[in-house]
Parts: sequence; structure tokens; C-alpha cells
Amino acid sequence: MATKNGITSSALKALVWLIVIIAGIPAMIGLGMATGDTKATFVPNLALDLSGGTQIILTPVVASGTVVTEEQLKQAVDIIRQRVDSTGVSESQINTSGNNIIVSIPGVPDKNTLALIKSSAKLQFRPVLVASAGTKTAVGKTGSTPIKTSNAKPGDPSDLNRVTPAIQKQYENLDCSKEFRKPGQVDPANQLLVTCDRTLTEKYILGPVEMDGGDLADANAGVVTGTNGATTNEWSVNLSFTSDGGSKFGKITSRLYALSSPRNRFAVTIDGYVITAPTTQAVITGGNAQITGNFNQASATTLGNSLKYGSLPISFAVQSQENISATLGSQQLQAGLLAGLIGLLLVVIYSIFQYRALALLTIGSLSIAGLITYEMVALLTWQNDYRLSLSGIAGLIVAIGITADSFIVYFERVRDELREGKSLAIAVESGWKRAQRTILVSDGVSLLAAVTLFALTVGNVKGFAFTLGLTTIIDLAVVWLFTFPVFKLLSQTKFFSTGAKFSGLEIQEAGNFGYVGRGQFRVSAQVPQGKALKSSKEAQRRQTIAERKAQGSSQENSSEGEAN
Repeated sequence: MATKNGITSSALKALVWLIVIIAGIPAMIGLGMATGDTKATFVPNLALDLSGGTQIILTPVVASGTVVTEEQLKQAVDIIRQRVDSTGVSESQINTSGNNIIVSIPGVPDKNTLALIKSSAKLQFRPVLVASAGTKTAVGKTGSTPIKTSNAKPGDPSDLNRVTPAIQKQYENLDCSKEFRKPGQVDPANQLLVTCDRTLTEKYILGPVEMDGGDLADANAGVVTGTNGATTNEWSVNLSFTSDGGSKFGKITSRLYALSSPRNRFAVTIDGYVITAPTTQAVITGGNAQITGNFNQASATTLGNSLKYGSLPISFAVQSQENISATLGSQQLQAGLLAGLIGLLLVVIYSIFQYRALALLTIGSLSIAGLITYEMVALLTWQNDYRLSLSGIAGLIVAIGITADSFIVYFERVRDELREGKSLAIAVESGWKRAQRTILVSDGVSLLAAVTLFALTVGNVKGFAFTLGLTTIIDLAVVWLFTFPVFKLLSQTKFFSTGAKFSGLEIQEAGNFGYVGRGQFRVSAQVPQGKALKSSKEAQRRQTIAERKAQGSSQENSSEGEAN
């Protein structure tokens, strides 16, 4: 049995961990603000329905006589949603309107997010034939030296004989700093392409398309692993191809590896612009490749996301981009907060009526849970660009009931133990052992429901599921690190340990008959035997299965004791 000092020590340890959590989260945010991180804030960002944002309308661009199918639009919506989600932007809305796709993003999206949305053409792999700085090349009166090497019929896609005088002139006159492409321009896959990179610093003549985004299975950023198996500080982009794509890529690299620069490079284009053009440094036949260079974590992640989510079934042009106002606004936010406040007030009133002074522990638990929840939302706002929507607020309101369930279960278990004649210190410990399984099961069901909703839904329902899951986990932390430890400390005080009036732990006779726990009932001596027997049978009929088992076990132990 734990001593008084042991109970106090274990309770204080739990409270110390709670203080570390409560103080640690704002300290992290404060450190971010002190170091100049503009995203670090103690004020949670609001989602599209509460704060407005940016709306981009994408219009499909297809060849004349081609019809956009519903399946193509659905696939495009899924890919654009993955692109947006990959940037950390939450609570976005991506829908179709006729043949258009409407992308609504809360707040003001950064350049990377806008680039991913607007870069909506099909991702393509083309060999590099010619490359140079992205400025206009001086052409003499008699013309420049022909790029074409002979009059022979062009061979493989890297053959310079594919470059016609017209293509060469277009390339030499190209100035990347000036507009040279029309919005939504569609480039024939079997022809050469004269274009620039995204930074407009390098221009290219590219061969015909040899692979597209459908040949790429995955792309992600990671650090380079050395030959000895140790990781380095160098960032890279790792590519995984499909079975068919790996076979194609193996043949392409076999050809490019034997060529000299710049023809040993292959370019990846989105919307006709080159997003990367790495040099082939080996023949790659295993279906996996790695792009290295002057990457940092942010640039490697951006390129990985562009490659991973670049393959759309059709091309799109940006029809419009404009700011949009909140669809619900501050009035609905105030109504949601008022509903939460009313629910919280009703829980507090019930706790005071039912548990008297013990309601202080209830109010404390709810306050701690609310504080940690606010801090976590602020932390997620900083680290993951999380935005709180009205449906998310609904999830927070539901959390009030989850937290209330936990302490009600625990308090009632403690009262059961007290009815059996145990001291408060022992009742707090044994009641906790009986209550924690129920609390775990209850919160486990809520967490499972939240995870299922988050995985199978999109939009506002996903926001509700996220806050529901978050607050369920916080409830477990609060019950383990605050409610139980503080109750142990209260059990050491005279007011609560003696079951003083208004303590909420006073166990008194309730009329002539009283339930005292685990299948046992108290009967007043003044009650006639016949009436007592009849009432006892009625009480036994209302027992739970667990109480009947406990009573049967108690009677068996008693019989064995008499036989011995």
C-alpha cells in the first residue's frame, strides 16, 4: 500500500509533466517568434468558411473536337487536392463547376502553393538537345552555325538532326525574361519544344516526349545516403517508377549516359516549363532514381511534390484568380462559440449540483484541457498551417462531453468504493483502477471514429474529425496527468478525507434502504422482515451482471471459510 508521502510524490511527478507540456508549447512558439519566423503565432488561423481566402478557377484545355469526361475531371480534382494538401494548407475546397475546377484556399497562399495549382498541365520527360543561358543569342547576317549536323534522317530522340533551321532561329531569338508562351498552351508530344526553366534563367531545345507522369509511381525528398550507409547533409529527390516506366527510363539513361553535355540531360516539364533538367550520371535500370544538386529541404520537397502530383489527365489554364470573402463570417463563429460556452456552463452546473466541492476538480480538468487544446491548435497553425473551421469548432465542443464522461466515470467509481467502507485514499486508488479501463475504451471508440472519418472524408468533415481526435487524446492526457493526481492530493486533506458536508464525498443513509456497492445493500433495523426481504429481492433484480458475479464470489468465499 502506498504511503502518504508516496501518494504525494507520484501525484506531484504527474503534475510536473503536465506543467512541462503546458509551458513547453508556448515556449516553442515564442522561440519561433523570437527567431523571426513569421508563421509563429499564438492566434490560430481561421479556415475559408470563417476568414475568406483565394479562389482560382481552372479551365480545361484540350485539342479541337475532344470532349472532357467526368472521370478526367474527378481524377484532376483528386490530384490537385493532393497537391494542395502536400503544401500543408488545410481546410481547402476543390470542386467542379461544369468543366471548370474551382480551387478555394484559406488566407493568402504562398508562391509554392499557387505554382502547384497553376502548373496543371501533364508532367512530361523530354531529352535535352541544346541548352544555354536564357537570353537572346546574337545572330549574324549570314546566320549562326547550324545545330543540325547533317542531312541524314533523324534517329533517336537525342539526335541533333531533329533541329530544323526554324527551331534553331526560335531558340536563338528566345529571351526568357519576356513572355513567350500563351496561357494553357498545348505542346505536341511528338515534336521538339523550345522553352525555359521555371526561374527563366536557362533556355532549351527539348526532344519529343519519351515518358509522362503516368510512368512515375512516387517522388519524395530525402537526405543522400553515402556509400558507407551513413546519411549526409545533402538533400535529394528520390524517384520511383512503375514497372513500365522503369523499363523506359532504363533505355533512356542507357542512351543519355553515353552522350556529352548538354545532351546527357533529361528535362521534366510541367505546363511547358522545365522544372528540373538533371545530368545522367549512370545507367539506371532498377526503377529508382535520385536527383541531387544544390537542394535544401524546402526546395527538394517542392520539387518532389511537383513531380509526384504533376500528372493530370488533361491540361488546364487559369481562368481567374481572386480574393473571396468568408462564407459564414464572424456571426456564425460567435454562434458556435456561444454554443460551446452554454455546453460548458451546463456541465459546470451539473458538476456543482452532483459533486459539490469536488466540482472544482471538474472545472480544473476542463480548463486544463481547453488550455492545452488552444496551445496545440496554435502550434499546428505554426508548424502545419492548420486552420480552424466551424466544423473544427464543433469537434472542440463535442470534446466537452468526452472530458465530462471521463471524470464522471471516475468519480462514481470512487463513490462505489467509499460505499464499501474504504477510506478516501484507498478509494481514489482502487476507483481509478476500475475507471481507467472504461475511460480508455470510451476514448478509444471516439478516437477510432475520428480516425475513420478523417481517412474516408474530405473538406469540412475532415476538420471535425481532426479536432475530435485531437481533443480525445488531450482528454486522456488530462485525466492521467491532472484529474487522478489532483484527486490523490485532495484525498490527503481533512475536508475531503472525512467526507465533510458539501465535499461531494459524503456517504449517508438514503432512507431505509441504501446501495453500498458490489451487490451489497444496507437495510434499516426498523424495517419489518417481510418488507425487507421483498425490497432486497427487488434490489437484487436490478443488479448488473458484474454485481451479481461479485456477490456470488463473496458468498462462495464465505462458505469456504465456514467449512474450514
